[in-house]
Amino acid sequence: MELAQLSHTLRQDALSVVFVNVLLQQMGVPVPAVPTLLLAGSLAAGPDGLGKLLAVAVLASVVADWAWYGAGKLFGYRVLAGLCKLSINPASCVSQTEARFIRWGLSSLVVAKFIPGFSTVAPPIAGALRMSLGGFLLAAAAGAALWAGAALGAGWVLKEAVQAAIVALDEHMGRALVVAGLLAGAWLGWKLWQKYRFRQQCAIAHITPTELLAALESADRPLVLDLRGATMIAATGPIPGTRLAEHDRLHEAVGDWPKNRPIVTLCACPEDAGAIQAARRLLKDGYLSVRPLQGGYEAWLAATGQAEPADPQ
Repeated sequence: MELAQLSHTLRQDALSVVFVNVLLQQMGVPVPAVPTLLLAGSLAAGPDGLGKLLAVAVLASVVADWAWYGAGKLFGYRVLAGLCKLSINPASCVSQTEARFIRWGLSSLVVAKFIPGFSTVAPPIAGALRMSLGGFLLAAAAGAALWAGAALGAGWVLKEAVQAAIVALDEHMGRALVVAGLLAGAWLGWKLWQKYRFRQQCAIAHITPTELLAALESADRPLVLDLRGATMIAATGPIPGTRLAEHDRLHEAVGDWPKNRPIVTLCACPEDAGAIQAARRLLKDGYLSVRPLQGGYEAWLAATGQAEPADPQ
């Protein structure tokens, strides 16, 4: 849709356009919502109109967050694993975001909309952890009000500049599309470069589940760090004989373990991303033998003959 057409549509039915745009964006559809909010704010007839736009944007955002909360409550960590697999960069594993969310609590939802990636995983994490629905909805509404209010307010205050920018973009739409395409290409290239670098880092030596089982029976028993997120651990239970660990608190988990003794890192991430990341960090810090478990938690279950537990309802 051209900017002039979008501007015309917003003048005709701004509330519907804002609701649908925000709802789709918060559900995970890759459509930009902030430009629409800026433009809608610049076209608002007065404070009453601005208030209605804000209410509609908050409602759409809360409906989407509620849907993600329900998915997390119903399907547990599987929703988070699915989100992690969709990431261009598997090293940005959901469990790391999950640990931060648990540390900050529901108050993190107030700023979640301003943090790329965090906004998507926070609602299903809250559902998977069975957090209070009332508190969740209040925090989600407050966060949506800050996010949408900032964009609508900026459009209202800078209405002349926004309108001038719309006219300029319409006059030079071809150039604007080229610039936008170049910026999108640069962003995608950067993400793919990160993925390539991660592939290079995967060259670190792994340990197989069979080798780990044998090592656990030996005299030189390794320290096994379980890096799975709290949502998954709550659903499946801890692995006996391991230590729970967070990426931001690795050394607290390692404790006084000697640097010359073996360590194994384990996660439930695509391509063992989190376990590789943790192993590299510990090797850099002077630990001499750190290996990620090949295949992660699923491989461990298969090797020990265990069935994957179902999420509690």
